[in-house]
Amino acid sequence: MNMNVVFMILSTILVWIMVPGIAIFYSGFVPRRDVTRILFDSFLMFGLAGLLWIAIGFPISFEGNNFGIIGNFKHLFLSGIDLSSTYGSTGLPTSVYLIFQMMFAILTPALFLGAVASRVRIRFIILFVTLWSIFIYYPMAHIVWSTNGFLAQLGVLDFAGGTVIHINAGITAMILAITLRDPYKYNNEQVNGNPLWILMGTILLWVGWYGFNAGSALNISAQTLNAFLTTTIAACSALMAWIALEKIFKGKVTISGICTGSICGLVGVTPGTGYVTIFGSFLIGIISAISSFYFMNYLKYKLHLNDYLDIFGCHGVSGIVGSICVGLFATKTVNHNVVTNGLFYGGGFKLLGVQVIGVIFTIIFVSIISIIIIMGLKKLFKNQVGIKQLSLELA
Repeated sequence: MNMNVVFMILSTILVWIMVPGIAIFYSGFVPRRDVTRILFDSFLMFGLAGLLWIAIGFPISFEGNNFGIIGNFKHLFLSGIDLSSTYGSTGLPTSVYLIFQMMFAILTPALFLGAVASRVRIRFIILFVTLWSIFIYYPMAHIVWSTNGFLAQLGVLDFAGGTVIHINAGITAMILAITLRDPYKYNNEQVNGNPLWILMGTILLWVGWYGFNAGSALNISAQTLNAFLTTTIAACSALMAWIALEKIFKGKVTISGICTGSICGLVGVTPGTGYVTIFGSFLIGIISAISSFYFMNYLKYKLHLNDYLDIFGCHGVSGIVGSICVGLFATKTVNHNVVTNGLFYGGGFKLLGVQVIGVIFTIIFVSIISIIIIMGLKKLFKNQVGIKQLSLELA
């Protein structure tokens, strides 16, 4: 068997591990009454988002092109697709590329559902994730990762999901928190969760991230090794930066803090992991940690954002920072697909400007469509999906 195929199967399994990883990580932070619901919602995504991907997701994300925004609807349940043929320029069988991308489609909603843990009924989750996948995730995957997508054509670089996954999930979590939770006045509460669950969730996520980032090279190559190294370095530098920030501004270091810091580094390096140098990833980890720390510990208090799992603070903020940093640190010496070097490698402001456009588009697109979907579902359920809906029944 082709070694690239074996590598991609392994990468797919590693990304699969991230879904229970995020469930365990979130469960370490939430009150005990919410743990079962976090675990349930996360595991539900394998069935719901997984089947959606097979039914309509892959064809409308990666088959055909309409206006650079969406693919086509001609291959429902993969009808008419030769799964054994090589998919595009990937060098992989279509079936392998399809199942790897399927894991991303499953993981992304699992990232943001913690924003409304046990605050909405299961039927709301099912309908929201279905509509969100069709109208937000699949178009974003096409726009950024399909060769015909308009942001891809513009030159936006997103190696493993800074825009498609992390900004997308972060913005969605923020919109859910704003629309379905009452504004909350924080008093610098300390996390009273389960540190073992937090640590174990972080370990599963970090290990899975190697499949997430290195696997996005789609083969075993210099870019794969670079992605593996930059993923590690960014997580390590962000972890150490978080220790310094907690010591300086809070007076003590916490296990929840260093775990969160490492994940911010992983998020931050994701869009550029196959485009930046080791030193670039080191700086991205530090910048991501500083940015997310400031938002989580200061800015969200002023905004009264009721996102108590800091999904936007981690995935949204570090995803935005990391995507913009591609315009600073990307270089042709790492990846020949970088047409124009980043600002700090002599390429001027061109790539930086393109990356900023990609970030702004993602924020606006995801925000508008998410609000439309939520408002529609709230009207359908007669506005009884918000914070006062505390029932855990699976109705």
